[in-house]
Amino acid sequence: QLQFVESGGGLVQPGGSLRLSCAASGFTLDRYAVGWFRQAPGKKREGVSCIRASGNTNYADYVMGRFTISRDNAKNTVYLQMNSLKPEDTAVYYCDTVCWNQFDVGSWGQGTQVTVSS
Repeated sequence: QLQFVESGGGLVQPGGSLRLSCAASGFTLDRYAVGWFRQAPGKKREGVSCIRASGNTNYADYVMGRFTISRDNAKNTVYLQMNSLKPEDTAVYYCDTVCWNQFDVGSWGQGTQVTVSS
């Protein structure tokens, strides 16, 4: 069974940093693209970033220059380093082997909560 476990969220002050992890189980991640998504309260889920199997990366405009996606195939894990966090980054963050189009995701994991607040 293919599963992702997201972790690393928490409460952080504006301007702070967090690193999220997306650990895969049941399959080898290195052949897949992995996308991060987020959903803020009362808002639609949106794409945040994508890393291809080749290592190529893409970012949404609203996180460009602040977030960095990376992968460690040996650990079967994808990371999202989030710097210069803003209150509007507050959301539950999810990952999947889909980039950008949330409607292609079969089922979502539990996600990890990120709260940016002073």
